[in-house]
Amino acid sequence: MSKVTVVAKVLAKADAVETVKAELLKMIAPTRQEDGCIEYRLHQDSDNPALFIFYENWQSLACLEQHMLSAHFQAYVTAVGDLLADKTVLKMSEISLP
Repeated sequence: MSKVTVVAKVLAKADAVETVKAELLKMIAPTRQEDGCIEYRLHQDSDNPALFIFYENWQSLACLEQHMLSAHFQAYVTAVGDLLADKTVLKMSEISLP
């Protein structure tokens, strides 16, 4: 199976930016240790601090699915449940060659 690239957009509610940021940061170290995680980077928009973007690369869709079942990911989902204004997750396959 081919590599999967994920771009995940998380928009925190205005009064929850720092809490959401803290929860997002907690996921980085354990996720980077997961089987199949090639790249896992978190960004915060310079103009809108409530907007966070994850850029991720996984060896396969199965590896990504395992990540979403992990204890740290499930803890994040529970912690930010009512703190998000919006969330979009794009799962993509690269179609250009280097």
